[in-house]
Amino acid sequence: MVDSLIFDLDGTLWDSRKTVADSWNIVIRKDAEVQKELTVADLKATMGLRMHEIMEKLFPYLTKEKRESLLEALSKEELEHIRNYGGTLYPQVEETLSELAKTYQLFIVSNCQEGYIEAFYEAHGLGKYFQDFENPGRTGLSKGENIQLIMKRNNLQSSIYIGDTDGDREAAKYAGIPFVYASYGFGEVIDKDQIIEQFQDLLHMRLERG
Repeated sequence: MVDSLIFDLDGTLWDSRKTVADSWNIVIRKDAEVQKELTVADLKATMGLRMHEIMEKLFPYLTKEKRESLLEALSKEELEHIRNYGGTLYPQVEETLSELAKTYQLFIVSNCQEGYIEAFYEAHGLGKYFQDFENPGRTGLSKGENIQLIMKRNNLQSSIYIGDTDGDREAAKYAGIPFVYASYGFGEVIDKDQIIEQFQDLLHMRLERG
């Protein structure tokens, strides 16, 4: 029997791109070395990447040292914006989490910076449904390693990972657990164990360990 569901965040539980773009552009407008403001479309192309990979993709013309200092400023503004304005939850997310939490232990593993998941909780009041979370901003580990860390730390015997990108699929494979593809999210995934077309589909599907 499946005992736990581990979720990706961006593209699976919510879409925070507009809030992130707005916050980043506040910083960018003050920095003469950054060539242009960012759009929601720019951020979509980075979904699923780790923060240093996002910086390399969006700002390849900046030095590594400059990208690191810029990331620090961007992250600070972003977390404040998310705490204040939140993002767009996908339909029926809270209602579905409330029902799932009656049967499964719920967790989040995301490729985000430290503080991002906490800001998500604060903005939308959803932390009460999750037992634990992890991210590379806190551990320095890959998503697959963080999934394994969550499983070990919480003594999980039979988990499933739900995400929307091929990187999520690879992370689940690395951790040795089944993957459910959220097709409404940002990525395209060919090889998946199961698929949901909307978040509440999780309530009506047979979740199996495989």
